Amino acid sequence: MPNTPNPGHSYAVLTAELRTPDRWPVPHGIVTVTDLHGQQIARAEADAGGHVVTDPLPVGTYTVIVTAPGHSPTARTAVVAGSGATLGVVNLPRVSELPLPAEGPWVIDPTHSGVEATARHLGLASVKGRFTDFGGRIHIARPIEDSWVYAVIRADTIDTGNKLRDDHLRTADFLDVARHPRIEYRSHRLTATGADLWALDGELTINSITRPVRLDLRYHGSGPDAFGGIRAGFLASTELSREDFAISYHQLVRAGVAAVGPSIRVELNIEAVYGEELPQL
Repeated sequence: MPNTPNPGHSYAVLTAELRTPDRWPVPHGIVTVTDLHGQQIARAEADAGGHVVTDPLPVGTYTVIVTAPGHSPTARTAVVAGSGATLGVVNLPRVSELPLPAEGPWVIDPTHSGVEATARHLGLASVKGRFTDFGGRIHIARPIEDSWVYAVIRADTIDTGNKLRDDHLRTADFLDVARHPRIEYRSHRLTATGADLWALDGELTINSITRPVRLDLRYHGSGPDAFGGIRAGFLASTELSREDFAISYHQLVRAGVAAVGPSIRVELNIEAVYGEELPQL
């Protein structure tokens, strides 16, 4: 909450620069300023470059707590004088035992990956389906938050293990694959949310309708494979509303009981190979 200036007191701002130990900025970190009795005086969020500027604070001594999702917190003592105060560079190590994947291009390996969708049936059981034809690219950047993903799925490759049901899912009641053969996802932001946990924000296009979608992402690490390459593993999931993408099939089998639930749970087990192309095995 901003301070209300008191004409009888001097005020000045507190600044800080949030960085990882390898000098990359920590965007959206939080700086909380408390007085010596533990009462919160100010709270400020870092910008995309990791820079923080608080509201003006009364001159005095404070405890400053610095936190960011996926990073170890730290605390400092700051003395705010009339000219202001700076914490300088505050290092926030990532909370992870896994090294980040190598910087550069990665290709999704569909042979060792899976894309599954789960829907409720009759409000009782879950019906799982998978897409058998998909691919995509991942670019790992430094800082890691600048990384991006682009993926494409052939909508007509939905497979639930039942031909009658799969043929229905390909119609205009659901995926309308004749008019909209591709499902696409483009990310635009990656944010740490915990140890090896990330939020991947982007846009999903189904039935030629594009909506913002956040994927909850877990990184499983990377390492060499048996073919001389490097692979990385990821698990991503989200929940979609059918109506957001004009999948408005609403058959009722009896009063108040829908044949298909209103939401779809999507899970992606992804294995990616470092480089511009998949290896020729």
